[in-house]
Amino acid sequence: MRLPWQTFLDRVRERGDYGTPHEAERAARVVLALLGAHLVGDVRAALAARLPETFALVLLNPLQAAEPLSPERFVRATAAWIDGATERTAAWDVGAVLSVAADAAGEELTARILLQLPPGYDLLFGRPHPPR
Repeated sequence: MRLPWQTFLDRVRERGDYGTPHEAERAARVVLALLGAHLVGDVRAALAARLPETFALVLLNPLQAAEPLSPERFVRATAAWIDGATERTAAWDVGAVLSVAADAAGEELTARILLQLPPGYDLLFGRPHPPR
């Protein structure tokens, strides 16, 4: 089931403690565009189907990535795309957006998403797994 635009944005705004909806939307667009470059096939399509249509299109038309980014490099890339962001604020942005995306996806799809990503993304999604 697709999460409504306002609900998604309100949750990102709340988790990211953003002062305006514009800040929450900017973070969501950048993070989902970067995430879209790392997901493929039915996993990306399934996540897109649960996001508001505008954000689904961002996910499905991602920024290009030459290689999978480690979680640390993903945060740095986010900082590079958001005006005035630092790695610390970008980590906050990533966590706010990806945790809301994980809630929209549900546990089973989130597990499938994490299988496509390098180790350590579970923390960015707010779904830490115990070390093996």
